[in-house]
Amino acid sequence: MNGPGDIGDIVDGRFELLERLGSGGMGTVWRARDTVLHREVALKEVRSYGPAAAGDAEASRILRERVMREARALARISHPHVVTIHHIIDDEPHPWLVMELLPGRTLQHRLEEGPLPPREAARTGREILAALRAAHAAGIHHRDVKPANVLLRADGSAVLTDFGIAAVQGSVSLTMTGEVIGSPEYMAPERVRGSADIPASDFWSLGLTLYVCVEGVSPMRRGSTLATLAAVLDDPVPPPRQAGPLGPVLAELLVRDPAARPDADRLDALLAAAEAGHFPAPPYVPVPPSPTRIDTPRPGATAPPTPHALPTVTTTRPRRGRAPLAAAAVVALALLGVGAYAALKPEPGQGTTAGGGGSSAPVTASATTATGTAATSPAPSTPSPPATRATKPAPVTHSSPARQPSVAESWIAQLHSEPLSAGRAALDRRLAAVRQQVPEARVLRSDDFEAFRPGYWVIYAAGPFADGRAALSFCAARGRTTPNQCVGRWVSDSAADRTYLCRPPASAPTGRCTRP
Repeated sequence: MNGPGDIGDIVDGRFELLERLGSGGMGTVWRARDTVLHREVALKEVRSYGPAAAGDAEASRILRERVMREARALARISHPHVVTIHHIIDDEPHPWLVMELLPGRTLQHRLEEGPLPPREAARTGREILAALRAAHAAGIHHRDVKPANVLLRADGSAVLTDFGIAAVQGSVSLTMTGEVIGSPEYMAPERVRGSADIPASDFWSLGLTLYVCVEGVSPMRRGSTLATLAAVLDDPVPPPRQAGPLGPVLAELLVRDPAARPDADRLDALLAAAEAGHFPAPPYVPVPPSPTRIDTPRPGATAPPTPHALPTVTTTRPRRGRAPLAAAAVVALALLGVGAYAALKPEPGQGTTAGGGGSSAPVTASATTATGTAATSPAPSTPSPPATRATKPAPVTHSSPARQPSVAESWIAQLHSEPLSAGRAALDRRLAAVRQQVPEARVLRSDDFEAFRPGYWVIYAAGPFADGRAALSFCAARGRTTPNQCVGRWVSDSAADRTYLCRPPASAPTGRCTRP
């Protein structure tokens, strides 16, 4: 058939359109009857309402290829929590997908009635995670996990759908210049920066989905797409107030360093505990409701540490001359695409993370001030004050950060991790920023030591340190007082030593800080 569908139309000579179920930027989903097999199916009419609808041949080609990729992606996955595809109709002027018809509604529609109880949200999260694990095992990253793409069966079980923008391993990029692929408020920060797709990016989106499930609001949504993308990159995630036992799961998921997020096995264990109503150890401290911003301490007061708190909310975001610069960055982002935005951001050490290459223990993210010092936790009064910009940082000298036997079997202060896929230029910028506070910072490759998760540059200080607490004290004296800025870590060639991770505060650290 030609043109858009209408109730009563027959598609491909056998599918009768019965009811419009929903529409979006990629087309319309219909309830239809298969007149050959005498069953009802979901028929996805894939149409573009952007450039392709205006006759853009290249955009139309990309749209059609995305549809074919969705079909191939779904055909490779057989899982009870992934929607089943039956058939594809490669028709003109646009293709159609024939899929399993799921009686029920989307998770987004369910949330319009109010938030989910934490234990129910945890169960839904486990089902979405199971679908993602099946997709990742097939070499597919979903890239658009959100409530609107989760269908709920009549029994309440979740089914992940809409793989139209999935990144299939081995396929070419189908992103057009300047195009935002995915829902900005659910996108992982590294995806906004244009990094390669990894499972951890889907886990961030899952974390945002679960946050919305229990809180009823999206923490990243702003008044425009560009403002939302900027918030994803810069703004701390407000601690949830209604998450209950799901709070520790969100604390581990919603960190900006993908290496610090839990892997699938640990995430499933965390969600299982939350579904049972259990809190992990050390005890999670829920954030009490308050009409006042929780990140604004009273004069003269020091906020107590919260071991499993979400990325710290700060009253002052790093700016450094950003007022006029931000407007230029926004314009450039619109012209050049999402990946270019990261190159326009100032790099004064903001958002540095220390969890890369480590175990899946919770590591929170924190913004830093323009001077490179932490904006959320004042440095202890006893150590020497942190270095200022008057201190000339050491030159970047890591032309060959190969294996460094000198740090094996020792404690280091891990200051940041950068994915190898980010490239050396990104590493150079981050190392220069870290050296504003720690001039002696060095670089190693996590692949060289089994005690790290592979795939990262690790920026660290070597000490020597007697134990993890000594490494934390070293960092605290330099203004790095949060788990996002420093952790003590034992370096070795044993994967079992990944558990030796010592987290701030230096006065009362958590984790394993000594070795027998």
